[in-house]
Amino acid sequence: MSVTRPAGFRAAGVAAGLKASGGLDVALVVNDGPGSSAAAVYTANRCRAHPVLWSEQVSADGIVRAVVLNSGGANCFTGPDGFAVTHATAEAVARHLGIGAGDVVVCSTGLIGEALDAERILAGVDAAAAALHQAAGPAAATAIMTTDSVAKTVAIDSPGGDWSIGGMAKGAGMLAPGLATMLVVLTTDADVDATTCDSALRRATARTFDRLDTDGCMSTNDTVVLLASGASGVRPAPDEFGVTLQRACLDLTRQLQADAEGADHRIDITVAGAVSEDEAVAVARAVARSALVKTAVFGRDPNWGRILAAVGTTAATFDPFTIDVSINGVMVCRSGAAGTSRNQVDLTGPDVDILVDLHAGPARATVWTTDLTTAYVHENSAYSS
Repeated sequence: MSVTRPAGFRAAGVAAGLKASGGLDVALVVNDGPGSSAAAVYTANRCRAHPVLWSEQVSADGIVRAVVLNSGGANCFTGPDGFAVTHATAEAVARHLGIGAGDVVVCSTGLIGEALDAERILAGVDAAAAALHQAAGPAAATAIMTTDSVAKTVAIDSPGGDWSIGGMAKGAGMLAPGLATMLVVLTTDADVDATTCDSALRRATARTFDRLDTDGCMSTNDTVVLLASGASGVRPAPDEFGVTLQRACLDLTRQLQADAEGADHRIDITVAGAVSEDEAVAVARAVARSALVKTAVFGRDPNWGRILAAVGTTAATFDPFTIDVSINGVMVCRSGAAGTSRNQVDLTGPDVDILVDLHAGPARATVWTTDLTTAYVHENSAYSS
């Protein structure tokens, strides 16, 4: 049931006519309490959309009662009128719920630079408020889709089964790190305060969403928000809550990777033997962002030289002549030289595992990416037409 799996939440997904393709395009997620603790992380892009600017202020006090989201328009670089639409959207939600607009996070996704139809989105809010239901999580997840081919949801119970975490996400392109990587709403009925929510969310996003890097393009609208209702009456240990939240975030991350625009291959890049986790991430990200590596995988060519070339662009600590590289379990590079024949590597399946061992330290990290295909180029060459 997605975001409505935990107790204390209702949701809705309705059609307001915002998307040219039709279908559901306005979602509303409401926390009925008794608690209202929350935390959020946003894009690091300096060019932020109006909903991000609004929501950063809303979530700063650790209290959020509702999240309203629309597809069919990013409401980014739409001038003062655009911010007025964001404000009016929050006010409309607040009136329906009997809460303050300052407790309503607003999220938008779609084409940058085109104004949202205020009349339609406000009518969508009215319809969503009337349709709120505990079983409507899947509809809400569908309503936030843009180029996504499938809705992305998760529901995980705690180890003891006495509280849970739910979530929904959208994202298929512009997936690169910036604290968050797409639009995500996470919910829990655990009794956790805002400080616990914030620390757990930041740790989880840093090791999941922040390591999804399919095309190196950071969005202007990225938002990940966590709402806690406390309806279970159970207060888990912070570590237990953090681990469970990270599991939910990882599940959504893998769904986003699997649905990346035009992708033929899902590529997991693990760097081991690094001096620090940060250096492992930096090396893995360099490989993930190499167009030559990504096109080689698309062409089913296990060209390990391109991987080493990407590793060498970083400032990480390593000796180039001790590096090992394995592709799908075959060590094609051993100690900076040719290893097992690359002809032994099978790239016909959708999953590709690249392991780079720097032999410089104890740390490791994984970054998730996809190949660069002609379908990706075609889809993004005509996005606004």
